[in-house]
Amino acid sequence: MSASIPHPSLVPAAPSPVEKKRKLPLLPVAALLDAQRSLTAVERFSRVHDDDALPRQAKYYRDLVPLERPRPGQQYAFEVDLDRCSGCKACVAACHSLNGLDETEMFRTVGLLHGGTPVAPAQQTVTTSCHHCLEPACMLGCPVQAYEKDPVTGIVKHLDDQCIGCQYCTLMCPYDAPKYNKDKGIVRKCDMCSDRLSHGEAPACVQACPTSAIAIRIVEQATVVETAEAGAFLPGAPAPEHTLPTTVYKSKKAMPANLLPADFYATSPEHGHPPLVIMLTVTQFAIGAFGLSVLVDRLAGSPVGNGLAQALTAIVLALLALGASIFHLGRPLGMWRAFLGLKTSWMSREILALGLFVKLAVLSAALSAAPLLPEFPGKELIVPYADHVQVAAALAGVLGIFCSVMVYVATGRAQWSATPTGLKFFGTALVLGASSVLLVGLFSSPPSLGLDHIAEALLCVVLGATGVKLLLDLALLRKHKDRQLSIEKRMARVMLGDLRAITGLRLLLSLLGGLLLPALLLGSKLDGDPRVPVAVMVLLLLGGELAERALFFRAAPASRMPGGLR
Repeated sequence: MSASIPHPSLVPAAPSPVEKKRKLPLLPVAALLDAQRSLTAVERFSRVHDDDALPRQAKYYRDLVPLERPRPGQQYAFEVDLDRCSGCKACVAACHSLNGLDETEMFRTVGLLHGGTPVAPAQQTVTTSCHHCLEPACMLGCPVQAYEKDPVTGIVKHLDDQCIGCQYCTLMCPYDAPKYNKDKGIVRKCDMCSDRLSHGEAPACVQACPTSAIAIRIVEQATVVETAEAGAFLPGAPAPEHTLPTTVYKSKKAMPANLLPADFYATSPEHGHPPLVIMLTVTQFAIGAFGLSVLVDRLAGSPVGNGLAQALTAIVLALLALGASIFHLGRPLGMWRAFLGLKTSWMSREILALGLFVKLAVLSAALSAAPLLPEFPGKELIVPYADHVQVAAALAGVLGIFCSVMVYVATGRAQWSATPTGLKFFGTALVLGASSVLLVGLFSSPPSLGLDHIAEALLCVVLGATGVKLLLDLALLRKHKDRQLSIEKRMARVMLGDLRAITGLRLLLSLLGGLLLPALLLGSKLDGDPRVPVAVMVLLLLGGELAERALFFRAAPASRMPGGLR
């Protein structure tokens, strides 16, 4: 180990002629002043540099950080030399220390790829962080515009003061770059140490890497697009065409065709997002109840039971659902900014549509109740408008469910594709909505031991929608027999493994509430007041739909870079 080198300003200068003549040592202050007079600032820096007193990697900064700023059509990007990466995780430790991250918070991870043959096995460590994509999904999906892409450097930055902690960006990013900090209630991510980079200093991960495997380069954005179109990024990583990542992974070695993430065959449940489970299920419940009551009113010429009671039931359900969604936010007081992302974010559109549904439903109920008041003026003017508002509220609700579907379709994940997600969400509205309309109609009208044709039609809707949804679930579960480990097979393995209790509950409740009870009611096999079995049916169906929505999140495989820590 080399001895410590003193500060250059404290290095004694050569003895002056006066000192030699006196042969007396100078006082410390005099020695310091004498040294400063004899060496310029440039000379002192040169002496320290020649004596190797600077950090040993300082001489490599010129090669690891661009000397010029990006020009139009260019941007900064990470470059990773896979041949040099040893998996030591020095980059992870440096990033964690410099950014003051919490214990379980990481902006950079190191993963492992392996493959090859028994004769020629292959193993490759991979360091990864935010890829500062050309079309960052995190920024496009954020409802409050808490992200910005620097127009000069191309660095995607997260604005902590704007974030409301909705965590939608963590679902949008296919590379798991944004990290939610529960204690702070916000999401944070790598910004390429932009403050250091702006002063010509290497980011923490670049500076700490002992093998110089990480560097900052300037890339042509057109080349990034061409590379993504060719599907050339990194084995085992999500496809690049969704966000156009700019990180360059290079290697002089030929990668085996079967190179896979070390955890490729591992499956485990994901985060359940309980507030979202309640919000999605109950909003669809409310919209289905309101919309089907309006539809039946238009087709049959009269509401099922009391029309005002039907509307109030839907309104209460919708308010409960939106109230539950607040518990999913890290900073709920900033929720008013959720309309800022209307141009690009489906979540902003979902919030707007659901909010519009509640407002129009309340207005519709108020207009419907107004003529019931004695001596209410202008009854003949209000009634036509009440009908129009009622239809507008139902259409706003359908739009809200469509936006909810698109919130997850926009993530680009195979498990949340349009067809299965649409069938699940609109199916929930039909199942719960039809059963709710029947229940409220029975309780708000004179009791009857028989079921009329409207009640029978609603029970058929419950039977049909439940049957389709159960067939969809069973088709997914059959995927566990597939030879290839597809996204569907991963979901089936989790549902039949760690989540088998929820899966069993989902199937049992839906079978009893959506098939058995409706069939018995239609066949008049149940004696006595039908309100009791219908109420039981609604509770069973609600439990089954909540279980389905829980599986929607927990059984969905995460999208992230290969082999990193979780």
